[in-house]
Amino acid sequence: NDAKERSRILDTRSAGGIVINKKFGKVVMVSQRGNSWSLPKGHLEGNESDMEAAVREIQEETGLKNISFVERLGEYTRYKIGKDGRDDKSERKTLVFFLFETEELHLCPEDEKNPVASWMYPKDVPNKLTHSSDAIFFANNIDKIQNALTT
Repeated sequence: NDAKERSRILDTRSAGGIVINKKFGKVVMVSQRGNSWSLPKGHLEGNESDMEAAVREIQEETGLKNISFVERLGEYTRYKIGKDGRDDKSERKTLVFFLFETEELHLCPEDEKNPVASWMYPKDVPNKLTHSSDAIFFANNIDKIQNALTT
């Protein structure tokens, strides 16, 4: 029964960022539990705004503390990534992303569930992202990202 199925879906909101380093020409990505790659992001906590959650999650998942806001990139909805790498339809996430830049190079994740952070060239990011919706969102924003890297 579809209606029953839908009523069990948890709707959540997450915020995160595409963080670039101009000198390096790269974007930061994070690995969750070692089985999936995504952009740094996470659920809003308490009364946090999208921006506050994005900045906190970026720091937790990458260790980057000095980031500067460039622009809001938009939002989209997808299911969360399950432990097997496929859609976990128990949670439907609305993801909002901002573009940030940093001069920091050293990545030092503070979140044990996301132990790996890595700098990657923008052209490599869509193929590395585990969730196709994340890859499409990134690809749709590649011009803004490349422009920010070169201005």
